[in-house]
Amino acid sequence: MKSPQHKIIFEGPELSGKSYLMSQLFDFLEPKYNSGSKIMDGCHWFNCDVGIFGTKYGQAVLTKYLEIMGTMSGTNIMIEKFHLTEAVYQKVYNQQDFDFSESDNRLNNLNAKIILTTFDEDEELLKKRLQDRLNLYPHYQRIAQEPADYIRQQQLYLELIKKSQLKYLVINASQLPNQTLVEEILKFLGEK
Repeated sequence: MKSPQHKIIFEGPELSGKSYLMSQLFDFLEPKYNSGSKIMDGCHWFNCDVGIFGTKYGQAVLTKYLEIMGTMSGTNIMIEKFHLTEAVYQKVYNQQDFDFSESDNRLNNLNAKIILTTFDEDEELLKKRLQDRLNLYPHYQRIAQEPADYIRQQQLYLELIKKSQLKYLVINASQLPNQTLVEEILKFLGEK
């Protein structure tokens, strides 16, 4: 079966459910498009923000990942946080505007799509998700924020997505697990 060569960018604030939804989508795409070898090559998953975006290396790393995506143009790729995250982090942490139009153009040429994960602006929900994250990853305490900070991030993402030329879907992932959201994403991608 020929792969449709999805390029899917998951964007959204911390604690919005990106990783969970990506794991569900991966479980659908990878086996469907696997070559049948002993390698999981049906879909590739990159977590691009590992302490890079919002730093002096953010833009250079974006460029390199775009090159990788071009090299792998015949494959399904999911990316967790990318050019909108760089723009949000530059604004929030450095008070600088980041022009993401060049990255957006290159992604558009690859027919990339964005899934923007959001949550209800409910501080109790965010406190619970933060505690869950800290239980799994205690080191996250060093960058943990107040719920209001995650809500402000979300507001920036919602503003920036409107400036992107890519097709996008906004998903409210306040209630997880939620198979309906996965079905909505698959429909958006033309998989259902």
